[in-house]
Amino acid sequence: MTTWTNWAGNVQAEVTVAAPATVTELQRMVRGAADRGQHVKPIGAGHSFTSIGVTDGVQLRLDRLSGIVRADRETGLVTVLAGTRLYALNEALWHLGLSMTNLGDIDLQTISGAISTGTHGTGGNLGGLATQVRALELVLADGSSLTCSTDENPEIFAAARVGLGALGVIATVTLHCEPAFALAAAEAPASLDDVLTDLDTNVLGNDHFEFYWFPHTRRVLTKRNNRVLPDTELRPLGPLRRWLDDDFLSNTVFDRINRLTTRRPTLIPRANSFAAHALTARDYIDRSYRVFASSRTVRFREMEYAVPRAAVPQVLAGIEGYLERSGEQIGFPVEVRFAAADDIWLSTAHGRTTGYIAVHQYHRRNHESYFRAVEAIAKDVGGRPHWGKLHYRDAESLRGTYDKLDDFIAVRDKLDPNRMFGNAYLARVLSA
Repeated sequence: MTTWTNWAGNVQAEVTVAAPATVTELQRMVRGAADRGQHVKPIGAGHSFTSIGVTDGVQLRLDRLSGIVRADRETGLVTVLAGTRLYALNEALWHLGLSMTNLGDIDLQTISGAISTGTHGTGGNLGGLATQVRALELVLADGSSLTCSTDENPEIFAAARVGLGALGVIATVTLHCEPAFALAAAEAPASLDDVLTDLDTNVLGNDHFEFYWFPHTRRVLTKRNNRVLPDTELRPLGPLRRWLDDDFLSNTVFDRINRLTTRRPTLIPRANSFAAHALTARDYIDRSYRVFASSRTVRFREMEYAVPRAAVPQVLAGIEGYLERSGEQIGFPVEVRFAAADDIWLSTAHGRTTGYIAVHQYHRRNHESYFRAVEAIAKDVGGRPHWGKLHYRDAESLRGTYDKLDDFIAVRDKLDPNRMFGNAYLARVLSA
């Protein structure tokens, strides 16, 4: 047995580890666990904050099940093995003349883990990573293989694109990519009031728009990323500026500030105000995946809620009101992103244009009172929690916000009636 810990350090499990290098090995390992009556759970990078990846049986580590199986530049269809890390995938795609349409701001996850939990980026006309999936190969509880797409097993495909690891083990993912593109990044400080007043213009007038609000202030950092013409010369950040902004200030100094304010929380409002006013604008042009993703080394806990886009100002006002009433001091910025509606059953953007509001707490501080308060505010507007980030909801609570939840459970009953891929987290959010 081996002790496994997730990236955030808040979830641990004693597991038996298996590490398949081929799909055939993966099938054999799943079949063997089934014969022994063991639970099975694949694990990627461990970047989920919830216990979605925990098992008391066999943990399938997919790092060796990695790489591009085939790629067609004409159609943009690329099939990759499930354990492929996003940073490696995007580098390989670039050299094939391809890019993923949208990405989140962390690229350490595996492609299968990212889509299974509903990972997304930002863009008012764009969906999450799962909307780029065109086919999946699943290893089922008996070790057999099943392929699903809009044409083949379409009901399973509608469920499995954000499948929570509940239906089977993803072996391969086929993505629709597009010709490689670069992004012009424009980052600048602004006032929260101005951003919210022009929210629709900001969201729909840019390919990718997001902002970070500094609690206890009315200041934000805005990020606008827009595509440039194919022959545009790249102007990436210089090594010194990138190190200073993205490594030293955003990670090293930020961690030291959080260590200090953990001991003296009364300093947090002043620290936030200083950080908000110290921000300077920067503009650069680089490969799309280099603009999307940032380095994150400071440990934290995170909750993220998907709410109707029109409700974003109301939710932020609710969070600000809670902080004023409670006196709680929060040193992490609140991240706000956007996505188009999609048709994936358990996608947080299913059937509605969406705003995402993510709250964080430094790992050395207690997060529960803050997160529970934010959850209550988001729940009042029909909010849906990110499956891989902390929340306190259960199936009864979630059923009202997901009209396809029972359809998903029915597919699960068909594919995994004995709950071989189950665990306590899935029992909570998917109990019939």
